[in-house]
Amino acid sequence: MNKLVLIILAIFLPPIAVFLKSGLGKDLIINIVLCILMFLPGMIHAIWLVTK
Repeated sequence: MNKLVLIILAIFLPPIAVFLKSGLGKDLIINIVLCILMFLPGMIHAIWLVTK
């Protein structure tokens, strides 16, 4: 998948970007919990996963 599309998704819908990059797993669960607690940490986590 195009990295630019994943970065845009990571900004607006972080769990979807993490799912497309990593699939079901611990990264997705961590991102969902971060998004529930506060949106910004979830977004940062998703951008970090997409760009690494």
